Amino acid sequence: MKKKDYSSSFFSDNNKIYKYRGIILIVTIPLLLITFVLFLMPHSNNSLLYSSLSSTSSSDNDDNANTLLRNRRAFPNQKGSSTSSSNSYAVIFDAGSSGSRVHVYCFDHKLNLVPIGNELELFVQKKPGLSAFASDPQQAAESLKSLLEEAERIVPKDLRGNTPVRVGATAGLRQLKGDASDRILQAVRNFLKEKSSFKSKSDSVTVLDGTQEGAYQWVTINYLLGNLGKEYSNTVGVVDLGGGSVQMAYAISEKDAEKAPKMSDGEDTYVKELFLMGTKYYLYVHSYLHYGLLAARAEILKGGDDSGSPCILNGYHGSYKYAGGIYDASAASSGSSINECRRAASKALKVNESTCTHMKCTFGGVWNGGGGDGQKNIFVASFFFDRAVEAGFVNPNLAVAKVRPVDFEEAAKRACETKLEDAKSTYTHVEEDNLPYLCMDLVYQYTLLVDGFGLDPWQEVTLVKKVKYGNALVEAAWPLGSAIEVASSST
Repeated sequence: MKKKDYSSSFFSDNNKIYKYRGIILIVTIPLLLITFVLFLMPHSNNSLLYSSLSSTSSSDNDDNANTLLRNRRAFPNQKGSSTSSSNSYAVIFDAGSSGSRVHVYCFDHKLNLVPIGNELELFVQKKPGLSAFASDPQQAAESLKSLLEEAERIVPKDLRGNTPVRVGATAGLRQLKGDASDRILQAVRNFLKEKSSFKSKSDSVTVLDGTQEGAYQWVTINYLLGNLGKEYSNTVGVVDLGGGSVQMAYAISEKDAEKAPKMSDGEDTYVKELFLMGTKYYLYVHSYLHYGLLAARAEILKGGDDSGSPCILNGYHGSYKYAGGIYDASAASSGSSINECRRAASKALKVNESTCTHMKCTFGGVWNGGGGDGQKNIFVASFFFDRAVEAGFVNPNLAVAKVRPVDFEEAAKRACETKLEDAKSTYTHVEEDNLPYLCMDLVYQYTLLVDGFGLDPWQEVTLVKKVKYGNALVEAAWPLGSAIEVASSST
């Protein structure tokens, strides 16, 4: 009733309408325009943007690899399949020191992973890696042929020409001497140009910087777990043990990021700033070259003497070849010893050397990031998972397992007490070439986690091979992070 009376009195007074007509127009027109603009705006503001992930690769400039997802993209809120014709593929080769692997992913327009057949990715691997062909670059490139054929079989023919392919070489090539790495990379570029039906650019074949590899791995696991967009304290930290290097990455607070020491030797900074799903993260990431599992064997062996190594199983006499070097790998006359091997592993890690100039260090004088909530949940991947399965304390049928560092120590005790001839029947999942080093590998992994990274021996960590995403399992490997980037930047 009040509204009716007000309207009647207002409209009955023509002089008032005339008097206030200018004010009414000034107020009404902007309101109508604002309402129209708001109506047209998208209702979702979730986006993904990576920033400040520079690579110090020794290869050609890699603009795509140095800046992650320059353009904002809608990040997946729902996991599952899509029948949209806008689906796109990405082919990523992981050229590691122990072997080469190809990953093929399919994304919808929101960067959700969608199925490829019955799986959410194609994953195929083979040995050896590119670095095994240091003297024959052409053979190195040809070693990728069967993997390329598998990828081309999966990607629909009409989409191959628009499907980007990327090759990221890791620690194996980073450690080659002279121009061997550059020659192999060029041979791979030529191979893809001539033999591949995918979209290949010269800067898509690079040596991946270690810190970038670690950042990709962190993004991969937290993406699959659905953690991106949450507070940094709700993300998980990652330790990825490859063949030639080991990476640690975890989100830290802005306060800790401000305390990050400056590097004076030209290396990349300790902290990367990432903007993911509307949330800014300060990512501590460091790559330790020469401290991957296969490289660490060489570091441990070259620190020994002529009496044999306490880390080699009793009964083995031979040599170990890695990155062009040859090291005596004969067992000590008294056999392997977990205590003596731990001392050798600590020496290789430079754990007891007083080189730390920061408040907190891991090993070799490297700042540890300050710890904090982003490190309270640690996921450990790659060779950690493999050796745990082979040593028998993790079910090989599992994709994820909860363990403690002390489990590696207990497994090491058993392995170090085993003679080589008995190990063949005891450790049936271990490849013959790796058997002599089983004691060494397990001791090193325990020493790395506890003495190197400062974890409590009884702290629970998560061994991860694959992560459940929707109703499927996806490899917990850095190529997914790279695929997200390349799929986004190519559209």
